[in-house]
Amino acid sequence: MTTVTLPTVSPPPGRYAVAPGRSFAELTAYYGPLATLRRRVTLTGASLTVPESESMSDSEGARPVFRFDLAGTMKASLVSEHVEPLADGRHLQLLADLDVRGVAFPVLLRLRVVRCAEGRLLVVGSTRLSYRLLRRATGFQLPWSRPATRLRLLLAAEFA
Repeated sequence: MTTVTLPTVSPPPGRYAVAPGRSFAELTAYYGPLATLRRRVTLTGASLTVPESESMSDSEGARPVFRFDLAGTMKASLVSEHVEPLADGRHLQLLADLDVRGVAFPVLLRLRVVRCAEGRLLVVGSTRLSYRLLRRATGFQLPWSRPATRLRLLLAAEFA
């Protein structure tokens, strides 16, 4: 079995959006090893803004900005503050703020670049959140019948 590493092509500068039906978001609550709640979250909008002087592999200059707007169970927006490509070139690490009810909660979102072609970028990623810290900081609560110690937010989007 051989492993092939595909070169990562940076999308050209501009603003990219997700077409309706080309995105997915899921919120899962865990209590210990058990999933107590798994619910699809409506992704009302997602965008990627790549500045003019930006190359995804550049270590200097402005970085691209990812934005995900969520509705439904979790009404929030996730905006990246710092995007860092990882060594393999197929993964991105985003330091972002999850804005719930006007309170910014810091998260670390890891994205895998599934496909990157001219003008198109398909990413899949997830982040884990401490439910207790999120609840104390933002007031976000799950139903009392769904105990949780941590949350996982899964995102998939195709930017075009």
